[in-house]
Amino acid sequence: MESGAVLFLQSVRKICPDIPDYELSQFESKYTFETLNKKDFFLQSGKVQTAIGFVVSGLVRSSFIDNDGNEITVGFYSEGYYATHYPSFITQQPSKYSIQCLEPTTMVCISYENLQWIYGQLPGFERYGRLIAEEILKRQQTRIESFIFQTAEERYIDFTKHHSALFNRISISHLCSFLGIERQTLTRIRQKLAHQ
Repeated sequence: MESGAVLFLQSVRKICPDIPDYELSQFESKYTFETLNKKDFFLQSGKVQTAIGFVVSGLVRSSFIDNDGNEITVGFYSEGYYATHYPSFITQQPSKYSIQCLEPTTMVCISYENLQWIYGQLPGFERYGRLIAEEILKRQQTRIESFIFQTAEERYIDFTKHHSALFNRISISHLCSFLGIERQTLTRIRQKLAHQ
């Protein structure tokens, strides 16, 4: 867990380099590590997310079940990202989403109660929390707008550009679900791009 803690604290410092050391050491006492196996759930639909999870190693997928019973993938979170259904977490209301491990995964977890304590006692972390929340919001907005303004091909090209490291780690069915396309469409897009 030593290297996981180092990676996590480095990511905090990268976002907020001015956080004082004494705040950082108090912060360290407020998080825990959770190790999950492939297929384990970090969050299940219908449950309240009691802790936010920073992925130290591994990969998780966020999804929901639509009205027709289909499982729709809405996000992949690998090393260096927070895995959360943020509205559920901050309101402490049941989530409509599940977050499941695609690989054995280790996370740094901060409970809702501990996060409130951190915000109240460690002023430097209020800024950190705001910047993380903004990043989560930007990711969600980008996804929503991709379905409004981009074609399936453009969404695929965008994914290859920004998430190329995930290609060998996710299944074709999860990728198609995330992009909102059928498998045959993905095949056609790949063939077309290969011949350009």
